[in-house]
Amino acid sequence: MRILFIGDIVGKLGRAATRRYIEDARAMSGNGTAPWDFIIANGENAAGGLGITPAIVDEMLGWGIDVVTGGNHTWRKRELLDYADRQPKLIRPANHPPGAPGFGHIVVESATGMDLAVVSLQGRVYMDLFDCPFRTADHLLADELPQDVPILIDFHAEATAEKIALRTYLDGRVAAIVGTHTHVPTADAMVTEKGTAYITDVGMTGPIDSVIGMKTELALHRFLTQMPARYDAQDTGPSIVAGVQIEIDPTTRLATKITRIEERYPSLP
Repeated sequence: MRILFIGDIVGKLGRAATRRYIEDARAMSGNGTAPWDFIIANGENAAGGLGITPAIVDEMLGWGIDVVTGGNHTWRKRELLDYADRQPKLIRPANHPPGAPGFGHIVVESATGMDLAVVSLQGRVYMDLFDCPFRTADHLLADELPQDVPILIDFHAEATAEKIALRTYLDGRVAAIVGTHTHVPTADAMVTEKGTAYITDVGMTGPIDSVIGMKTELALHRFLTQMPARYDAQDTGPSIVAGVQIEIDPTTRLATKITRIEERYPSLP
């Protein structure tokens, strides 16, 4: 089983780069199919760098993305509130306090008949006060998720230590834990001895000439003056796709390989 996970898609350039990368992969395959059994993407910043809309989710699913994961900006667009209950392929953090709309996990099936469970979790260090991601993972593994499918977790968290701690806590119990949120890729992609693929942060898919995807002049104004200003995603210039490819043994349901992906485009429409 081969999985592509694309890190935080930011704005128009992030969406364009993602689509181009998937289309190019299909063209290179020779038969028009993508070389992965599943494509997962974090899309919580896909709408102008803050939030995501129903139209954008539908667009991303139309490219062949199987699951769109969220994070702390999931609910920035009000129109997503009703839509989230109707679209199980959009998942928000499963450790969201009770009463939140939408779904925190999903089991998806590939064209070859293999299943994959995808879970979204959010960290608590320097983040919103969500329920405990460690205990939520325990509950999902014991009571909610099937025992006979590989499990991938998108852990949307700020603190490196919290991400590494979750890797240690779930080591060998899930196939993969991929970190998102900081928009900066880390150099620690690994498969543990117990078979869990891990990276602290996959990185950002979006504009290169920016401050983690946002227009540089707006970010500098905030840092220099400490005055509030609305962030907008950079929408011109070169872009990058940041992701990982994970290979899973369907017999053990654990990982055998994880490889970082970085593809740059000089300009996209």
